[in-house]
Amino acid sequence: MKLPPSANGDTPAPDSPATRGAETAPPAWGNGASGFNRDQPSLSFGGLRLETDGTLFRGEEVVHLPPRELAALRLLLEHAGQVISPLQLKKELWGDVRVTADSVPRCLSSLRARLEPEDCIQTVYKRGYRFIAKVQRDGGATRAPLPRLAILPFATGFVVPEHLGQAVAEEAIARLTNLLSSRVSMVARDSVFTLAARGYTAQQVGAALRADLALTGSLLAMPAHYRLRVEMILVKEDTQIWVEDLLVPKDRTAGLESQLVERLALRLGVPGGLSIAAAAEDEFGPHRREAYEIFQRARYEWQTLERHRMQDGLQHLSHATELDPTLIPAKVELLHLCITQAFYGSMAPLVAAELVRRTADSIPDLPRQADAVLPAMGWVSFNVDRNLPAALWAFSRCAHLPHDTWNTRERAMLALSRHRFDEANEITRAALLEDPYSPWLHARKAWTSHLAGQAAESMALIHRGMTLFPDHDGIGLYGSMILPFNGETERGLQLAHELSLRQPYIDIATAAHAYALACAGRKDEARTILERLQWLSRERFVIKSFTPAVYVALGEDDAALAELQAAGEDRCPWFFQMLADPRLKPLFERPEFVAMKAVLTRMEASVAPEADRQN
Repeated sequence: MKLPPSANGDTPAPDSPATRGAETAPPAWGNGASGFNRDQPSLSFGGLRLETDGTLFRGEEVVHLPPRELAALRLLLEHAGQVISPLQLKKELWGDVRVTADSVPRCLSSLRARLEPEDCIQTVYKRGYRFIAKVQRDGGATRAPLPRLAILPFATGFVVPEHLGQAVAEEAIARLTNLLSSRVSMVARDSVFTLAARGYTAQQVGAALRADLALTGSLLAMPAHYRLRVEMILVKEDTQIWVEDLLVPKDRTAGLESQLVERLALRLGVPGGLSIAAAAEDEFGPHRREAYEIFQRARYEWQTLERHRMQDGLQHLSHATELDPTLIPAKVELLHLCITQAFYGSMAPLVAAELVRRTADSIPDLPRQADAVLPAMGWVSFNVDRNLPAALWAFSRCAHLPHDTWNTRERAMLALSRHRFDEANEITRAALLEDPYSPWLHARKAWTSHLAGQAAESMALIHRGMTLFPDHDGIGLYGSMILPFNGETERGLQLAHELSLRQPYIDIATAAHAYALACAGRKDEARTILERLQWLSRERFVIKSFTPAVYVALGEDDAALAELQAAGEDRCPWFFQMLADPRLKPLFERPEFVAMKAVLTRMEASVAPEADRQN
């Protein structure tokens, strides 16, 4: 199966005035990995060869590399398969010399362009850079990147709880990401689960995602036990290399993940893997098991994004944290749920913010114990408190976190709300390199181009998303707004209608349907939907950021402004993004709109440029 085209269309940026003159000077490196050493072997990779004297060849042609790009290449080659942070690169290339924040990205961008193919250097979002091509030394030993492991959700047999197979796989991925980081690279969960849901075999999932290994299996119920049968597939050969059975009592399901982590750690030769897994199992004493099992069910329930199941998930997660206040993963999941409900309009943003604060306050030594909470705290600081310095502080403290659905979404949404579309696009592009079959990433990339005023690009991206994920809610939501605005009204209306049938209680889907109807000239039907939303707002919170575009399409600009002002007062998480929405262009010159946009201008003015670059 063919992977989606890469969004990496970067071109090398010119050197900044602060670094241009320094590039011609000899580098002040010592005997580190990037320094010249005649004892180093020649290195071959991707059709190129780097000699010991620093000369780079493509065949018989010499490829010129400036000194710092050569040093960066040596460092990446010496640590092939590992992530090298921007701070490491900066220290190796410039030492103690002060340079601008974009010096490392510019150097790597130029190096990529000279290497051709540039995809041998992977950007790992918010962590750094990884050399992913195979490296051969002296025509002999090969230093390959870390093997990639994909874990599929486990199939469940008769009378096994529906959530359990997915829950075991998700928890195993989370633990293994930390435990096996030096031995194996975990393939992104969303892409694996998306392809598995389409019925792909483990080998097909692994091949599509360029994994070396794929773990699959089934969870069956016995009279008093659950049996998890797992098998490891060597993707390239499509062969089973080992299979094992794990058995736990039905009242000790938390032990499944611990046993699975233990077996994998031993199979992959991780020092201390047995003791680490055993310690993980010890965490689940009798007093924690009920809370943990509630947490597992709740995580599965709310991710369906159905309003009533999200509410059930909220109650279950709250109950789990009451039963066991030390169950940090349940608290982190609770914050993700609160933020998601605010985005979907299932919870008022002010209520969500209060729950986020209360939950975060219950975690001692927050940044050290649960840095995964910080993106949610940053979201509250920006959208509710409108305190941009505090938001940037929170996001800077969790910059090391790897890509996952939640922290990537909140980072991208912050950039979009600040109208930093290039930054949002880079966040999404980098995430797609790791997670190419994540429907939400594709949908959000199209939305980013829409907000940036890049109509042709947004249309191309949403069409690609429709091809890859024809029935996904994210594609339906953004497509039902992007397509009608750009003239494909009927296709947009079809998407909106299908989405409203799948998610009849999500207000933003309902508003998107009304917008498509208005663009199609069915104005009475659009007004009927708006009236229904107005009536609902008397009974519960209704998100208002998506209705101004409907009123603009109906020619009712005053009503659009009133809805937009109400969204700002509600601290709606979409409010600042909508101030850039080209669908609202007729409002841009209105004094009321200018006053709303001035709020964002004042927030930006509160951040010193240098501090903002560092964050």
